[in-house]
Amino acid sequence: MTGLQINHDKHCTLEFGTYVQIHKEHENSMTARTSGAIALRPTGNIQGSHYFLNVNTGRHVARNNWTALPMPNEIIHAVHRLGTACKKYK
Repeated sequence: MTGLQINHDKHCTLEFGTYVQIHKEHENSMTARTSGAIALRPTGNIQGSHYFLNVNTGRHVARNNWTALPMPNEIIHAVHRLGTACKKYK
């Protein structure tokens, strides 16, 4: 329909809600190169990028490099805090 050829190895690798460490673009410095995020959905591009919810900032980001990890308890608590904060602003 869209003309995009779906490649299972690129576009279907993550389930919704999977905890990952997303890899940032970086320079040769001591700043953090990864951050914790929750997988949301594929972006639909040919590279196989996905949208993620960055648990540190609460923002949506698109990345094409990540490492899936088991869900730690502190991430569960961080997501609950983000949800509570959203309810306060509505």
